[in-house]
Amino acid sequence: KVTQLVIDNWIKYNSKYNSKTWDFNCTAKRIIAWLSCYNLTYKDGDQNYINNFNKIIQKQTNHLINEINKPNLMNDKLIGCASIILVGLCYKNEKNYLSFGSSILKGISKLTLDNHGLPKSRNIGQLIFYLKYFILIREWYKESQVSIPEHIDETIYYLGQGYAFFWQNIEVDPLFNGNNISNNKDFDNYLKRLGYNFKCENHDLGGYAIFKNKKISLIMDVGSTPDIKYTQDYQSGTLSFEIVSNGKKLISNCGYYKKRNALNQLSKSSAAQNTLIIDDSSSCKFKKVDNSFLVKTGSKIIKKLAIYEKNYWKINASHDGYLKKYKSIHEREIEFFPDKMTFIGVDKIIKKNTNHNYKFNIRFHLEPKVKLMKTQDNQTILIKLEDEGWKFTCDNYDINIDNGLYFGNKNLYTENQNIYINGISNNPTEIIKWEIKKI
Repeated sequence: KVTQLVIDNWIKYNSKYNSKTWDFNCTAKRIIAWLSCYNLTYKDGDQNYINNFNKIIQKQTNHLINEINKPNLMNDKLIGCASIILVGLCYKNEKNYLSFGSSILKGISKLTLDNHGLPKSRNIGQLIFYLKYFILIREWYKESQVSIPEHIDETIYYLGQGYAFFWQNIEVDPLFNGNNISNNKDFDNYLKRLGYNFKCENHDLGGYAIFKNKKISLIMDVGSTPDIKYTQDYQSGTLSFEIVSNGKKLISNCGYYKKRNALNQLSKSSAAQNTLIIDDSSSCKFKKVDNSFLVKTGSKIIKKLAIYEKNYWKINASHDGYLKKYKSIHEREIEFFPDKMTFIGVDKIIKKNTNHNYKFNIRFHLEPKVKLMKTQDNQTILIKLEDEGWKFTCDNYDINIDNGLYFGNKNLYTENQNIYINGISNNPTEIIKWEIKKI
């Protein structure tokens, strides 16, 4: 009675459109909430209440249909589409809602997912968001005893593979291209309860390479920049990497600040990722479009090689993000020797114009709780990762500790530390070798 009184009052004061209470995203979520909680919101209501409820649901749904092609954010469009489908399934005499929603859903998949069924944005958070809503929609079809469209099952299959690759296989959140720390344990339990079981045995998917054993995971961005229209949350971290040791991040990108301000722009820069930076410039150039920073000039992967064996891992790749401005290619190779618990990295700046000299630095960011200490000889930096100890060394170049900002938690920031190598590139091919070893 209390719930229905709240809804009845909402209808009384908000039955006519206003921009605050009829915001597209808010309206879509309201419809889903009201119809999903049938026992509270609808059941045993008197006839007058039920008539008003049905009328306002239809009115809000018609509003969504009129507005669904306007939202710039594709995530909002998916939520709106889901709510229209739910109305179509709840009010089966309104067949147009279901067919319209299903058609829009198919269009969203075609527009935003690539040939492998993964987001064209290369955004891991968006992949998980899509999977959640597609499964929710599938379960609504199932509960309504309506035949499930084939394209929904197909999309869930490919998104599920991506989910297994990025989350279930490593059980940490890789902080690349718009992703933040999330708690997917509840979602895992939800999937298990409903009988969804996803598997992915690939080591390379969606422009990322992930190598792992029982103790160590190595994740690296080896993909090119997406098309400009999919770069709203893209971060300029080509060839950046993360290392996970016994479920804890040893090396971590800084994460993403989603609110549209200076911190958002900072979190998109190459300096916030574990990669090489030339002359304090990002490997991608951004431009401001409608309060968002989209990629104007991106980076393309030129070559890629991956070797995964029991006692030896290697990822080698290069990109052209610095070619136009600095006539240079960045090539990175990371090797891991499991028996020695040692990572050996080699970053190369390969110049097409040997007369051009410039400064460079390579950053290795850490989570806020990880502690660093430089030895007295200035040759080694010790890393304390809870009960583990690691050491970082670099041949022939200065290594230092710097303070930075960490954006791993959504729309929050805190101070962290990073190791950085800096120098001046004077050679036709500058070779920077570094090592991370467990002690």
